[in-house]
Amino acid sequence: MATSKRVALAPRAVRQLRRIRPVYLGGMLISLLVLVLQADRDPGGRQVGIAGVFLLAFAALFALTAVQLWRHARAGSCSTAKKLTRTV
Repeated sequence: MATSKRVALAPRAVRQLRRIRPVYLGGMLISLLVLVLQADRDPGGRQVGIAGVFLLAFAALFALTAVQLWRHARAGSCSTAKKLTRTV
């Protein structure tokens, strides 16, 4: 496996990633709600399939965003990562 150099994200990119997370979660919840409601009315219908695709897409985008933020937080040598990492 090739090693990759860890590059911290720009502050603007980190802010954008943090702002978009609730949007992805909201999309996942709405897609799940549609999936559950439509599955009762018409199991195997077109709307159920489309809602499933949207749920999968929002979950993948949320996971990608979480991984990017996690990798950024691990780049502790970067001043941007030190400034923007929340201390608990």
